[in-house]
Amino acid sequence: MESPTSESRRIAMLVDGDNAQPSLIEHVLAETAKYGTITTRRIYGDWTVPQMKGWKDALHTFAIQPIQQFRYTVGKNATDSALIIDAMDLLHAGTVDGFSIVSSDSDYTRLATRIREQGLFVMGIGQSQTPESFVKACEIFVHTENLDRPQEHKSGTPELDKSGWTRTAAQAIEMAIQEDGWAPLGVVGTNIHKLDPAFDSRSYGYKQLSLLIKSRPELFETRKSKAASGHFYVKVN
Repeated sequence: MESPTSESRRIAMLVDGDNAQPSLIEHVLAETAKYGTITTRRIYGDWTVPQMKGWKDALHTFAIQPIQQFRYTVGKNATDSALIIDAMDLLHAGTVDGFSIVSSDSDYTRLATRIREQGLFVMGIGQSQTPESFVKACEIFVHTENLDRPQEHKSGTPELDKSGWTRTAAQAIEMAIQEDGWAPLGVVGTNIHKLDPAFDSRSYGYKQLSLLIKSRPELFETRKSKAASGHFYVKVN
């Protein structure tokens, strides 16, 4: 069966309320919506504790369903168990085509892997210190630090030279290269996420991948096709 496109994909957004920031929920919803229509919105936590108070306004504003999960044992996280059980129920019900798991907890690694084994899309949204196991288990992973980051590039950004994004981009170009030596930028972007699900051009101060690639002309060459579609192509210098 053909996989649904982002336009038709139905996504269940499941939020670990113990492990996510209420101030970013609007950005989280917008980011998830890039990959499909959010048909299920749930947030899990113990709503009897003061720590969950910050979420209460967001529930009404963004129509998110709160799921109560009492903490039966001190030191044990019952929230992830409840979220995982609901995710598996949704998976087997066949009512969604993908999941957005909002958490920085490695406990969801096996859940993400299981969803992908079933052929469904799964993205993660969490902080930059999210364990690599969870990040790599997702098809797409977005760092929350990028969700409210200004889009304008600031010259001299130190992360640009210290990061390994150029190496990943070069690998992605190799994977997409055509007979004429050029690779379609759209395919390159897809390949970059296959290599590094957490890649985000905003991490380096650029709104789009094309702008990030163009920022390193000594490494990459770009051109635009003469066709009406005006597709971008890239190759390694």
